[in-house]
Amino acid sequence: MIDSPSNREKAARAIFEAAGGKLHSFYVTTGETDWMAITEFGDGADLLPALLVVGASGAVSNVKTVRAYTGAEFKAAQEKAGKIASSYKSPAK
Repeated sequence: MIDSPSNREKAARAIFEAAGGKLHSFYVTTGETDWMAITEFGDGADLLPALLVVGASGAVSNVKTVRAYTGAEFKAAQEKAGKIASSYKSPAK
């Protein structure tokens, strides 16, 4: 990185777009992780091929993902949970 500085955002954008997604922002970070990308994919599973390619390159390891939900998406999940709750019996009961 010192001998050959580079901006990895271009490479990140290319792989996410090739997988059918959109890169909203890319950050180099400090602390537990080295970088963070905020992406958008029509289906969460569409991100996986991009992560497999990057991981297989050896350039990235220990990848963690977090899926964000809009308030409306989470409310719909809560409503569905209310409808199916009677289908589950806890082992503690």
